[in-house]
Amino acid sequence: MFKNILVPFDLSTQSTRAFKVALDIAKCRDSKVTLLTCLEGDAWHHKYYDARADSELIKKQKKVSQKHLEQLESLAEKNNVSIKSQIITSKSVVNDIINYAKSRKYDLIVIGSHGRTGFDKLLLGSVANGVSQKTRCPVLIVK
Repeated sequence: MFKNILVPFDLSTQSTRAFKVALDIAKCRDSKVTLLTCLEGDAWHHKYYDARADSELIKKQKKVSQKHLEQLESLAEKNNVSIKSQIITSKSVVNDIINYAKSRKYDLIVIGSHGRTGFDKLLLGSVANGVSQKTRCPVLIVK
């Protein structure tokens, strides 16, 4: 159980904390960890939307994300945990995490939560909540 662990990673403190929890679980269970970063372009497309701006934004996000992922990969390797990372472009982060986990048969998703409530949650949504509600595999939400 829990041989393949997926950690959605958005460069936040909460997702770093979730990664460290997943790393501890992986060490105890001799598991593999995958870091998944979903990059979004301009989510507020409008009438005069220019796709070139999206492309440039995704390039910059990918460069910054890769740097952080390399640091976490190094930490996992020091702890003798098998790790890989994946960066994907996403239109719906929740659906993409769920589809990624399902198609690769992950046993556990360890995800950080920002703890948004009230209007912020309504406006911005909650990826952790969406993933926990829609996926079939166990989800560990780390605050």
